[in-house]
Amino acid sequence: MKTETNEQKPQLLAVLREAVGIVQMILFKEIRNNLAKKRPGFDSVHLSMLAGSITNEVFGTRNPEEKFARFRTEHRADIEQELLSLKNEMPKLCENITDALRIQTLCDRQEGVDSSQTLALAKDFGILVEDREVPLPSFFMTQIRELGEEHKLVVPPAQITPAQDNVIVH
Repeated sequence: MKTETNEQKPQLLAVLREAVGIVQMILFKEIRNNLAKKRPGFDSVHLSMLAGSITNEVFGTRNPEEKFARFRTEHRADIEQELLSLKNEMPKLCENITDALRIQTLCDRQEGVDSSQTLALAKDFGILVEDREVPLPSFFMTQIRELGEEHKLVVPPAQITPAQDNVIVH
């Protein structure tokens, strides 16, 4: 049986965190698009800040910069309302969010950080799909790569012919 070396573990955590970041980007994009439909009178900056605040709330990554912290405080009711509506408006994405939050929590735990409160908040808002299994890292990576491709955030790997390989190498 092969065990991870000390070098492989940080690399795996970095790759997994990158995949979590893709889910965050997709969530932000979907929330912003959804808000634009629901609130056509709001300007794009406000919608982006609201979408960012909601996304940050889901992943427990609040922006400490003063203007974002103030925005969060001033729009707390809107943020909570949107968080409560996620389960009904984006049920399929909630599955990916669940996986990403669980992977994020596992990565944090490996680094000595307890971020279980993020899972608890997701559960409180109905976002966490509790009966879903925790994905294995390889499955999670494949799933998120496909999701990223669907949302045009990840470019699928291209097959290179031996002739192209020689041109690139030489």
